[in-house]
Amino acid sequence: MAESPATAIAEMRIRAPAQRNRKLEALIDAANADTQLKAWWLMQQTNATRLGMSDHSWVHVQKVLNIALRLFRLLTPRGIEPAVVRDHDMTTRDAEVVIACACLLHDTGMSIHRTDHEAFSLFLAADKLPALLERAYDEPERSVIAAESLHAIIGHRRRGDPITLEAGIVRVADALDMEEGRSRVPFEAGRPNIHSLSAAAIDDVRIEPGEDRAVRIEIEMNNSSGIFQVDELLATKLRGSGLEEHVEVVAEIHSEHEKRLVPVFRI
Repeated sequence: MAESPATAIAEMRIRAPAQRNRKLEALIDAANADTQLKAWWLMQQTNATRLGMSDHSWVHVQKVLNIALRLFRLLTPRGIEPAVVRDHDMTTRDAEVVIACACLLHDTGMSIHRTDHEAFSLFLAADKLPALLERAYDEPERSVIAAESLHAIIGHRRRGDPITLEAGIVRVADALDMEEGRSRVPFEAGRPNIHSLSAAAIDDVRIEPGEDRAVRIEIEMNNSSGIFQVDELLATKLRGSGLEEHVEVVAEIHSEHEKRLVPVFRI
């Protein structure tokens, strides 16, 4: 039985490690208190369910946020400079806010339609960001953070052409939410497709410090269909992200029940 909107959003709460970043804490608190934003998260999942797609709920939003912060915090100690530091004389903490804003709002356009949802996310985010950032920033910094966040939102689409580190991180983080749980909706609906089958093949994704590169992403698969997630989705988002030189991806198949056509796959 369907739930009322108020019931459906009641348990939504985004959690992410702010690491004493007061501006990031203020943003996350504002998002958790915003019932309109939660209604958009509800509707983006509603439309994903109608279309038989993988998870696009607030859980996906939270996972992308945590992945993005993890990537950022591995990249910056290697001297890789975010745009808000280079171009606006701000700090890495401000860059985390840009990343978080984009992660929180990147799929809100799905509440309207899947087609061109990234563009629809822009006008929803443009209206919402001033309120979410009100406690953290005054003008003109508030509008600068909002603009950088909007760039990161549109940059996450397939041909988004991100031109900042922050946008590239959001783009790659979105693709890295690929573990088995994302296939839940299509399988429950009885309509598995290549997206849900390949997601079900991903057992684990580990994001660790690299040796030759700043980040090493290790993907454990139980089935060769997981190659679709890695090559068609992740590799497509990684190419053109600006992170190619800094990220190594290694996918391995651990299965005793299939012919290992590709035991190890690298990007």
